[in-house]
Parts: sequence; structure tokens; C-alpha cells
Amino acid sequence: MSDCLFCNIAAGGIPSNKVYEDDQCLAFHDIDPQAPTHFLVIPKTHIPSCGAVTAENSAVVAHIFEVISKVTKELGITDFRVVSNCGAQAGQSVAHLHFHVLAGRDMTWPPG
Repeated sequence: MSDCLFCNIAAGGIPSNKVYEDDQCLAFHDIDPQAPTHFLVIPKTHIPSCGAVTAENSAVVAHIFEVISKVTKELGITDFRVVSNCGAQAGQSVAHLHFHVLAGRDMTWPPG
């Protein structure tokens, strides 16, 4: 989608501080980090949110969780939180599926 911020980042049209990239997904540091370690992992194909995951596109979600496991291990992170907001009321500000990976501080519960 040409008007999607994360599609443009995935296509290389907008620079990002990359953590990881392959043919299916991209991980990059959040521009407004909420923890000492805070990066996002997005599929390169446009999926609006968790609510739009289907049998046809769910393999990329499994792959993203494999990438999260790989990257956190490479960074020496054992304790982390993975968050995906779905919809504006839940705090989703970019309508492209993305997972926040946060680490490096105590995470409180319940969140926000």
C-alpha cells in the first residue's frame, strides 16, 4: 500500500534503524522507545492488524515469532514483552500488523 508508513519502510522508501530483515519481514528500532530495548517486527506484505490474520496469511505471523526468538537470543535478551495493538482504541497508530518487542526494564501488569 503506497500510503502505509510501514509498507514504505519495508520497501526502503523511508529509512529505519534495522535490527533484522529477510524476504518476509523487517525488524527495526522504534522511533519512540518505551523501554531500553524496543523494536518492531512487521510483515513486508500489508496486513492491517491481528484482526486481519487469516489461514492464507498466518504463516508470516509464525515466521515473525521465529524472528523475535532469534533476534532476542542474538541480543542476549531472555526477558521481554511482545505487544500487538489491534485497532485505534487499543492503541494501534499504524494500520499495518506489527509487533513491539520491549525489554530492559520491569514490565508492569496490567499494562496501560
